[in-house]
Amino acid sequence: MASLLFARPQFIICGLIIQSLLMKSTETLSCSEPTTDGLLTALKENIFGKTEIRPVINLKSPTNINVTFTLYGILDVDEKAQKLNTFLWVNLVWNIEGLSWDPVECGTDRISIPRKQLWRPDIVINEFSCNLDIYTFPFDIQNCTFTFNSYQHTVLDVHLSFAEPVEEAFKNSLNVMATKGEWELVDMLAEKPMIPPQEMNTSRDTLTYYIVLRRRATLYVVNLLIPSCLLITVDLFSFLLPPQNVDRSAFKMTLILGYTVFLLLMNDLLPVTGNSLPLINAFFSLCLALMVASLLETILIINIQCGSTHYGPLPQWVKTLFLNYVAKLVHLSKKPNEQYCDSEAISLVPIEHRTDIKHCDPAVENTQSDAAFKTPALLELRKISHELLSIRQQVHKHLPADESADEWMHLGQVIDRLLFCLYIAFLSISFITIVAFWLYWYKKNASLI
Repeated sequence: MASLLFARPQFIICGLIIQSLLMKSTETLSCSEPTTDGLLTALKENIFGKTEIRPVINLKSPTNINVTFTLYGILDVDEKAQKLNTFLWVNLVWNIEGLSWDPVECGTDRISIPRKQLWRPDIVINEFSCNLDIYTFPFDIQNCTFTFNSYQHTVLDVHLSFAEPVEEAFKNSLNVMATKGEWELVDMLAEKPMIPPQEMNTSRDTLTYYIVLRRRATLYVVNLLIPSCLLITVDLFSFLLPPQNVDRSAFKMTLILGYTVFLLLMNDLLPVTGNSLPLINAFFSLCLALMVASLLETILIINIQCGSTHYGPLPQWVKTLFLNYVAKLVHLSKKPNEQYCDSEAISLVPIEHRTDIKHCDPAVENTQSDAAFKTPALLELRKISHELLSIRQQVHKHLPADESADEWMHLGQVIDRLLFCLYIAFLSISFITIVAFWLYWYKKNASLI
């Protein structure tokens, strides 16, 4: 019986402990005296030095080797090389024919000897890889394979079998797992492929273990997803800044610059492989594209509002489409500050000589009996107010460009509100779609365990 310990599948044999009660053979060793020296002398004469051939009396008899292993630690998963870096404890149990003795005759039932004195199985891990699928990174589940077989002997010489159920190996691995890093052991499966009779002379007996791992996503959620969501939220609420009073474009360019630096710093956390593009990369690209689109929208709105004095009057179809229908749709209909009276009926004639004045102020529309109770100072103030209103209407009549500028300003506000609504809708649909894909593929991979 021997115990082997290896990492990255290199075997390190620590030593051999031989116990007489576990060795089954048709022959037993004879000791000259019931001491350790007597047992060692018998071993040297009959067992030691025969390390080149299998320990069987008849070479046509196969050597049965029981294999079990415990996953002691998961160090790393190399996505680019598709390899799993682990520490394993591998136990191999086999029978050496002729290696048994009478504990009473030899004085002991157990003895420790150097490993080089006995034949050791040439069991290797022929396949040690992972078929990594990082599409759902960082919520991915991976399946890695360990394949044990003899390096030299065919299935006619060496038979491999499981020393214990794979469920027991999985339980032991969870109990002794020392590293609590990025990966979590989820399940462990095992199988022994059948070998056709016509391939017995050339094929090796094989045992295959499947290691199911799940990535702990907390690190990536905190360092990648949450900051991206926060930055895109800030960009969303930047639409509430008035473009005519605040330099919204500079604010958005600062956001884009900060997000670009953030992606460069966090690039080492992303997996590097050419098999598939992770959804998280599409998420980052979407966030950056939305920020750039938001900046372009701001440039358009500022150009419309700040350059309105150099543009001509709005086309009629633009007024009808945007200032009437779209403005009502986005709840941004223009509400004039003042309802002017008919400017054609107002002149600069003193108010006491005019009889055709249309009063817009309800306070003026009083009966003659009410006016009799007004003081002279109040009547004078009313005269001044109406004269100022007449002057303003005359100025407004001779400056139609101001009305055109107001229409362009209103057009910019309507387009800004419309694009803000579209931005919210596209952002919501995109995020819901990506989350749905994440959940779908995660459940699909979990169902294959």
